[in-house]
Amino acid sequence: MATSKKKSETVSRSSEIVYRGIPVSPGFVIGKVYKFESPLYPAVQERIITESEIPLEIARFENALIKTRKQILDIQKHIAEAMGTEHAEIFNAHLLVLEDRVLVEEVIKELESKKKNIEVVFLEISDKYAKIFSRINDDYLKERASDIKDVTRRVVKNLLGQEHKDLSSLNEEVIVVAHDISPSDTALMHKENVIGFATDIGGRTSHTAIMARTLEIPAVVGLVDISEKIQAGSSIIIDGNRGIVIVNPTKKTMERYGKERTRLELYEEELAQLRDVYAETVDGYRINLGANIEMPEDVPSVIAHGAKGIGLYRTEFFYMNRTDLPTEDEHYQAYFSVAKQMYPNSVVIRTIDLGGDKFLSQLDIPHEMNPFMGCRAIRLCLARPEIFKVQLRAILRASALGNIKLMYPMISGIREVRAANAILQEVKNDLEKEGISYDKSMEVGVMIEVPSAAITADILAKEVDFFSLGTNDLIQYSMAIDRVNEKIAYLYEPTHPAVLRLIKMTVDVAHKENIWVGVCGEMASEPTLALLLIGLGVDEVSCSSVIIPELKRTIRSVSFKEIKQLVQEVTNLTDSIEIRDKLHAFMREHVPDVLEF
Repeated sequence: MATSKKKSETVSRSSEIVYRGIPVSPGFVIGKVYKFESPLYPAVQERIITESEIPLEIARFENALIKTRKQILDIQKHIAEAMGTEHAEIFNAHLLVLEDRVLVEEVIKELESKKKNIEVVFLEISDKYAKIFSRINDDYLKERASDIKDVTRRVVKNLLGQEHKDLSSLNEEVIVVAHDISPSDTALMHKENVIGFATDIGGRTSHTAIMARTLEIPAVVGLVDISEKIQAGSSIIIDGNRGIVIVNPTKKTMERYGKERTRLELYEEELAQLRDVYAETVDGYRINLGANIEMPEDVPSVIAHGAKGIGLYRTEFFYMNRTDLPTEDEHYQAYFSVAKQMYPNSVVIRTIDLGGDKFLSQLDIPHEMNPFMGCRAIRLCLARPEIFKVQLRAILRASALGNIKLMYPMISGIREVRAANAILQEVKNDLEKEGISYDKSMEVGVMIEVPSAAITADILAKEVDFFSLGTNDLIQYSMAIDRVNEKIAYLYEPTHPAVLRLIKMTVDVAHKENIWVGVCGEMASEPTLALLLIGLGVDEVSCSSVIIPELKRTIRSVSFKEIKQLVQEVTNLTDSIEIRDKLHAFMREHVPDVLEF
């Protein structure tokens, strides 16, 4: 996969210039350039202060921290409402920087020692921390450098009384071109005005790219120096499908993209007509197509896009942006609301997957060197049963409707399943003593996202009702890579033979034990890979609701016999690139319009 460090290709045709970068959000738009220049830090004048001024400087610092925290919380709330809590969680790291007592105390100590104005002292220390993190050979920790820089910029602006320039004040349709766009800047974009963007740096897995896809804003990144070469007001085309940016397009190019826009509009109308039909192949093989959600407010989109259930209900949002733990009734009201809206279609609720990159101060989770493989998900729940039981009681109470299923995340072996089920049984016994009804036949499953779970799937299958493949982590752990590390992102290969074998093995042992298998990871979001998963035997694919119409269109364009033949051919191949090429060739032959768009 290309990275932001690779030199972008530039093609010139008379006045028209074509830049090639990394496509991160599909679609294309035509518009005028708005150059967004957001300097890392505002200019600060150094001045020496007296001993008597120190308390005043400390008070200014504390007020700036409070103001910055409020700004970030406001952004986080906006993101949660607009895009879901998964994206809002990005800003938890920003809040942690503001609440870092070591950093704050060091700033105050340095202020008292050097007797310089607080802006200068804070910049020096923040910059020191950012540089330390940026040199660490771990991409998760390197991201903390970006968080520190983003927060520092806001704090200093607040100290100086400067207004933070963002993209929310635009009042006309523009295409934003910048060296980089921070997640907070992306969060404040209004889709009606920012119709696309292009940046010098970035990659497919950056937070900015992920939010662009959620907002459905076409975007190309990794263009190296386009922000220096392009002029504000220039006519430009962003092609997020091909990773192309065209500056000063010719009349012929404009006509070609005009025709594509007409075709795209017709295509979207065709997709809209599929809302109420099943995801069924031309020879009658039906696959269950579910949606992934964060909160009850996501359900209208699920219904509007034609999902036949919810394959993954993430529940971490209950714990975000609060100083206390959620109550049982808060959990219950949310679960019941979703189940009622989706009835009779099923709702699969994943128990809390906290830890990893989701740190919460109220849980008092100690810092870990490698949090993604630390005390997270089911491990945290088993270590803190008093928290786990609150959620289980709520899920069981809501299950009385009859369409709820429960699953445990990050299971690595049978001992964890038995321990979780033992706690679940305790909760059931308590509810029965209290005369509270619940679905006694509620299905309980596990996520297969750790290689040890896939390898021992035959053992797990005897004690659960279903599997849900979390392909994001399964690929990451199987390939021993950090999927957000651009240096090795090319190793993140969903079509690697090892990954396909783990999936096939899991599906086969599940079906042997008469339990069903779903997929709720990113593999299910790509039509080409979704067909591969169906051919490997999965019973359900679940993804973001906006992807569902295109998946449905893909499935309804081919026969199950053709899919099985395709899978037989690719499983005989030994290289992931050969497999992907074979899949794309199949799509070009059978569903060309999906690939084009």
